[in-house]
Amino acid sequence: SHFSLVVVDEAYQAFSSKKSFLPSLKKYKNLVILKTLSKIGLAGLRVGFMTSDSEIIKEVNKVRLPFNVNSLSQAVAVEALKDRRLLQSCIKSIVSERKRLFIEMKKIGNVKPYPSDANFILFKVVNSDKIYKGLLKKGVLLRNMKGVIDGCLRVTVGTPEENAIFLKALKGIIS
Repeated sequence: SHFSLVVVDEAYQAFSSKKSFLPSLKKYKNLVILKTLSKIGLAGLRVGFMTSDSEIIKEVNKVRLPFNVNSLSQAVAVEALKDRRLLQSCIKSIVSERKRLFIEMKKIGNVKPYPSDANFILFKVVNSDKIYKGLLKKGVLLRNMKGVIDGCLRVTVGTPEENAIFLKALKGIIS
């Protein structure tokens, strides 16, 4: 018989209104779900995890490098996962800020933000290279999507203060 793995990357699922595939694990033995803590405020940890059938986990463990995550990161990740209220609070604040940021970006001429289910907003601008460099000069870090989605930049949703700095800088460069 033929066996294929189905891998679902749920790195950004926490920010979406769409349901997780976790309940499907019981039904599909070939399903692998990947998650991360780096998108919900623990980016420095670089900790992700995989959920799947025990047989698949056993096979992955055969080739997984030992100590691939340091013990401090593991301990912090375990504590973060235990504190559901804190995680939900972080997610809720990012989703709320994303909505506000999207609305504010739509008000700026020549900026076309795209709806997002992640912790970032992709947006199209005229002369994206110039705007990207201008934002960097003002201390705003973002991603230039040149070569992937030309004319687009991607900004991570920050704190209200960080987002205000970004919006002010973007308006200043565009006007």
